[in-house]
Amino acid sequence: MLETPALKDLLAKPKQIVITTHHKPDGDAMGSSLGLYNYLIQKGHHVKVITPTDYPQFFDWMPGNGEVIIYTEQTAIANELINKAEIICCLDFNALGRINEMGEVVRQASAYKIMIDHHLEPEDFDDWRWWNINACASAQLVYEFIADVMQEPELINKDVASCLYTGIMTDSGSFRFPLTTSAVHRITANLIDAGANNARIHQLVYDNSSESRLRFLGFCLSSKLEVLPEYHTALISVTREELERYQIITGDTEGVVNFALSITGIKLAAFIVERSDKIKLSLRSRDDFPANEVCKKYFSGGGHRNAAGGSSTDSLEDVVKQFKSILPEYKKLLTQ
Repeated sequence: MLETPALKDLLAKPKQIVITTHHKPDGDAMGSSLGLYNYLIQKGHHVKVITPTDYPQFFDWMPGNGEVIIYTEQTAIANELINKAEIICCLDFNALGRINEMGEVVRQASAYKIMIDHHLEPEDFDDWRWWNINACASAQLVYEFIADVMQEPELINKDVASCLYTGIMTDSGSFRFPLTTSAVHRITANLIDAGANNARIHQLVYDNSSESRLRFLGFCLSSKLEVLPEYHTALISVTREELERYQIITGDTEGVVNFALSITGIKLAAFIVERSDKIKLSLRSRDDFPANEVCKKYFSGGGHRNAAGGSSTDSLEDVVKQFKSILPEYKKLLTQ
C-alpha cells in the first residue's frame, strides 16, 4: 500500500481513471462516485464512472451524471475502459461480488485499485484503502480523502459538494442515524458553504416521486404490511406481479422498509420482494439488533448492523416462511 506522499504523486499527473460502485446504486454510491469524479476532473484526469446496473432517476440531476456508463447497457465499452485504466476507484463496496459480472473484470485489471468504503469485512482486492466502519457514508470518506489525505479542500467546489452532500444525506437517513456525529455536521456545513443547496437537494431526492410510486407505497402499507408483535417485527412482501401492476422502476421501492420500522415498538423490519432472478431482502433494525448477521447467516448477504440486505433463489413464499422461522432464535434480542 502506498504511503500518502506516494499516493499524491500517483495522482499528481493525469491518469486514466475508472470509478465504480455497487449494483443498484443508492444515494451514497452515486454521491460518492460523482463527488470523486468532479474532484478528479479538476486535476486533469480522464475519468469515467461505471455503474454495474441502472439506478434511480431521482439522482439524474447530479453533476456528471450525463457521463455515467451503465455496465449492463454498454458492456464492451465499459470493459475496454476498465482494462485500459491506470487507476480504478471502488466506492461504497468492499467485495467484488457486489459489482456482479464486473467483479472479475476489475479483479483481472492491471490498474492500481483504490477502495473508499465503510462496510464491514472488506475483501483484499485493493491496493490502497480509505476505510472506516464508523463513517456514516462513503461520501463522508470521499470528503476526508480530498480534504485530509490529498489536502485539497479548495477543490471541493459546488459540483463536488452537491454530490457529497447527497451521499451523506441519504446514507445518514437525513442526518438521523446514530453515526451522524458532530463531525458529520461540520462536514455538511462545509459542503453547504462550498455551494451545496441543501433544501434543493432534499427536494430533488425525496420530493420527486411518480404517482405510481406513491400508490404502490399505499398498497404496501394497507395490504402487504404484516406485524408480528411477539417478535417486535414487521414485514412487507411483494410479488413480481404486484411490481408490474404499479409499474415499479428502479428506485421506487427505496425506503419502503423504513415505514415498517417506524411503527411504535418495532425493532426489526423486512422488505422482501420478488425480482426477475431472485428474492431480495432489505432489513432495518433498531439499537443493537444485528440485521447484518441475519442476512449473512441466512440470506447470502450482509451490510451494516442496522441496515443490511440479502437474497435467495427460493420462492417468495418460502423466503417469507424462512424469515419468520428464524425470529424465535433472536427473540431475546428483539424483546429486551
